[in-house]
Amino acid sequence: MIDISESVMQFLLAFIVVAPLIGAVAALLPAPPGLKGKSPDQAVLRHGVTVTGVILIAAIVLALGFDHGHPSKMQATTDIQWIPALNVHIHLGIDGISLPLLVLTALLTFLCALYSYFKMPAGPSPKAFVALLLVLESGTLATFAVLDLVLFFLAFEMVLIPMYFLIARWGGDQRAAAAWKFILYTLLGSVVMLLGLLLVGLKSGTFDMVALATDNGRGLTTSVQVIAVLAIGIGLAVKTPMFPLHSWLPDAHTAAPTVGSVLLAGVLLKMGTYGFVRIVLPIAPHGMHTFAPYLAAFAVAGIIYGSLACLALAKQGNKGDLKRLIAYSSVGHMGFVLLGISSMTPTGVNGALFANIAHGLITGLLFFLVGALKDRYGTADLDTLAGATGAALYGRAPRLGGLLAFAAVASLGLPGLAGFWGEMLAMFGAFDPAAGLSRPAYLTFVAIAAFGTLLTAAYLLVVVRRVCMGGKPAEEPRLADIQGYEFAAWSPLVALTVLAGLWPAVLLGLTDPAVQKLLAGGKS
Repeated sequence: MIDISESVMQFLLAFIVVAPLIGAVAALLPAPPGLKGKSPDQAVLRHGVTVTGVILIAAIVLALGFDHGHPSKMQATTDIQWIPALNVHIHLGIDGISLPLLVLTALLTFLCALYSYFKMPAGPSPKAFVALLLVLESGTLATFAVLDLVLFFLAFEMVLIPMYFLIARWGGDQRAAAAWKFILYTLLGSVVMLLGLLLVGLKSGTFDMVALATDNGRGLTTSVQVIAVLAIGIGLAVKTPMFPLHSWLPDAHTAAPTVGSVLLAGVLLKMGTYGFVRIVLPIAPHGMHTFAPYLAAFAVAGIIYGSLACLALAKQGNKGDLKRLIAYSSVGHMGFVLLGISSMTPTGVNGALFANIAHGLITGLLFFLVGALKDRYGTADLDTLAGATGAALYGRAPRLGGLLAFAAVASLGLPGLAGFWGEMLAMFGAFDPAAGLSRPAYLTFVAIAAFGTLLTAAYLLVVVRRVCMGGKPAEEPRLADIQGYEFAAWSPLVALTVLAGLWPAVLLGLTDPAVQKLLAGGKS
């Protein structure tokens, strides 16, 4: 890697968090005459690509400058007192847990901005669209970079408004109802979470996440920890989303524009599971120990429920929407993440963090592909796609069909691709859970989760068979295959899915020391 001074690293991290906000304000201003190009709309979309591209470059430089020999150590830290009366600090920093999520966020936002430059979703002014996209990026990056509970809450909430407007103004059918459902569920969860965060901060005397993790719950009584985990856990579970608090997700995904779905699945869902690992596990271990079996039970219920819902949608004659099906598949995939976290073991938590990144790459790619199908056919209805006028993508657009099949087999956890390692390690962790957790109960959970992997394979193979291999009448014209801008936006996700599958140590080498330290109460 490269040697970068700590002060430059601090600047880079602060820049990554703040620059999208400055870019969002600039997007709303009139374009300078020399930069207008063919139209102001084109200028503002190009501005979005430029700003997100600069953020991505800064994130990559930050990752290269990161001390990979000590990934458990907080690096690029900034700690400035903000509200002295409450002992709230502007405290930023990254370790091996947050760095991959930071880079994933910067990458997906850039790819979405690039895709939108060529394929802007139908709706109001691109100015507002680009500004909202950048505010969303800033809030998400801040969530993974801040180390103060109050700042974490503010960043966690910051993403709600831009995502609400992206769905409500640039979405498809039923967009207003879906946007309202999204905001109400997540706001109600957040109110409960705020109470839990305040309880932890006031009882322990600090909101500093590093100090609290090092204390490892010793400054909090067991009853306070139990209440805090219940309150914080509900807010995080809604965002994850955990069964049965998931019902906002399919509607939001179905109505959202393509880039909205990519960011919602690829980045926003990770904020919930990241909160479990960064806050709940180290700060309130006794409370987490009390609720871990229940979290595991809801996780495996979500795996089975998501898979059965997908099978029902994939069945012929059920008028299933392909975007909705992938949304339900996310409920199942995030169930594996929660199962790994609930094991409270280094293996399980590492598996959860790996599955987080893999889900972001693979499901982001799937939503891009379904968006492309919808653009070409005017619908994502599976019966239409697989009917007499249907896709038969291998024959009509072979590259698009091949890529859809690749994303599907990656999603079902084919060994050698990113989806495999996270789910396998999560189940390994649950196979031998932390001391004091019921092993027979967890063995049952693992057996149910393993059955869920079979159901996942079943519905994804049904989708590939129906959409990619359906009958094609002889007179059907060929479809437009993958365009240049689509190739540019999707190929990084394909490459990283293969890289993470063949070389999992890239990610696990970062997360494992940090997880070991977190679970050991701040001691490496």
